[in-house]
Amino acid sequence: MNAKWRKFLSYYRPYMKGFIADMVFALVGAATSLIIPLIIRYITGTVLLEGFVNAQQTIIVLSLVMLGLLAVDFGCNYFIAYVGHMVGARMEYDLRNELFTHYQKLSFRFYDDQKVGSLMSRVTNDLFEITELYHHGPEDLMISAIKLLGSVVILCMINVKLAAVALLPVPFMIAFASVLNRKMKRTFKKNRERIAEINTRMEDSLSGIRVVKSFTGEDMEIHKFTEGNDLFLMSKRDNYRYMAIYHAVLWCTTGLITVAVAAIGALMIGKDQLTLQDLIAFLLYVNNFTEPIRKLVSFTEQFQNGMSGFERFYEMICIDPDIEDAPDAKELSDVKGDIDFTDVTFSYGGNPTREANVFSHLNLHIDAGEYVALVGHSGVGKTTICSLIPRFYEPTEGRITIDSTDITSVTQKSLRQKIGIVQQDVYLFAGTVLENIRYGRPDATFEEVVNAAKRANAHEFIMELPDGYDTDIGQRGVKLSGGQKQRISIARVFLKDPPILIFDEATSSLDNESEKVIQDSLEELAKDRTTLVIAHRLTTIQNAKRILVLSENGIEEEGTHEELLKKNGTYAKLYHTAT
Repeated sequence: MNAKWRKFLSYYRPYMKGFIADMVFALVGAATSLIIPLIIRYITGTVLLEGFVNAQQTIIVLSLVMLGLLAVDFGCNYFIAYVGHMVGARMEYDLRNELFTHYQKLSFRFYDDQKVGSLMSRVTNDLFEITELYHHGPEDLMISAIKLLGSVVILCMINVKLAAVALLPVPFMIAFASVLNRKMKRTFKKNRERIAEINTRMEDSLSGIRVVKSFTGEDMEIHKFTEGNDLFLMSKRDNYRYMAIYHAVLWCTTGLITVAVAAIGALMIGKDQLTLQDLIAFLLYVNNFTEPIRKLVSFTEQFQNGMSGFERFYEMICIDPDIEDAPDAKELSDVKGDIDFTDVTFSYGGNPTREANVFSHLNLHIDAGEYVALVGHSGVGKTTICSLIPRFYEPTEGRITIDSTDITSVTQKSLRQKIGIVQQDVYLFAGTVLENIRYGRPDATFEEVVNAAKRANAHEFIMELPDGYDTDIGQRGVKLSGGQKQRISIARVFLKDPPILIFDEATSSLDNESEKVIQDSLEELAKDRTTLVIAHRLTTIQNAKRILVLSENGIEEEGTHEELLKKNGTYAKLYHTAT
């Protein structure tokens, strides 16, 4: 058994009791359906021959027995439909949790190459089909096997020649099904990929709906979505064509079995080779014989759907996080804030060639509590440097330490708990102001949240909102202005209270009035903390203790604002161009 199948079967383990019970009830339910035709055969072939008057009591008793069997069948079907489905639902719960948890472990490098809609499709559409297979697959196979084998044995007991007529088409049905299965598997997998593309386009369009409307791009978005929808329809067309052939041929064949048995059985009655009651029983069992074949036809479709979904799930689960804690990683504590880059080289492609590197052999020391600004043209590595410190990416070469401790030797969680980040593109979650600030420290009291908001100059505008801290701010904080969102993100970092701060162009998209308020908040936040600031507006970093000017060659200049202006180099040119 290969690793994929072991993984597939492993999800049954926690729910084995419920699964076994489901199989037992399926077995009992299938058995009852085999007993009832035997009772009918006994009534028509034996009881009625005794004369109606003498047979009445026996018929009543046997009818009550059949009603009892139907009650058992009802109970079995109820159990299978409810408890069996709940076993499948719990397995789906586990699959979804595992996949989402796995998503959380993957680094920025993974998400740089992924589409959110496609990732969401694996959590929703794919998992539903997998759990349908988990629940119905074994159950349908059990019921079909019992009914099929039981029917064949009883048919042979009634009349071997007529049983041979019923069994004759079965090898053809098996050969035909195996050929069509291979073709359907390809179309099912393509369907999964196409629906993921549709989800991606829809997520992208709805997330950027304000840009769409501001550029009157509705027609363009509809056109792009329709293109994807057309491709999905074409894929479905191929899928359904194969399914139509598959179902039509197999269902027609099962119908032919019934017709052939009825016709040949009638001829055999005419030749005294078969009794009428045996033909009635035979036709009842032919239905029991053909119904599991039809169910197996449906199972084939279900199997292909479920396994194509599981292959996509397994493919994702098998992606190893490229950034993991070392086996002996320890907690990072008592951080003062000294940061050292030693001979650090980085390439987004992971290919350490000079042409591919963002920077090469970078050496940098930042003292605890120092306020350092990073400036330079786009693409020289300012954001990359700041992303390496919390291990959002790994250096291609070299090492980074905090207080002389290599950051790869500590847990990612403890490392990132010591770093606060305020970005230009603020992300607020759907929910209330309180929930978004408390994201910085979920166990914080309301008073601590309010204090953090006051220090971020956010308390005043929050109290003016309709429900204060309980105001729902909409998806990504759409109900707030840019300055308000930024202040909430700063309050979040105040609440976190980290010893190291990173400001990634935190005020570059704000108006002058908002920038002044935010700048005051940032300066308050930066007190007595190691702070790295990425800034395009050079006027916001003139008070920095040290300014690093980055270029393609690494750190080209460093010093205070006044020192760099006197050098009349790259910084001076950037400053005079900006002013």
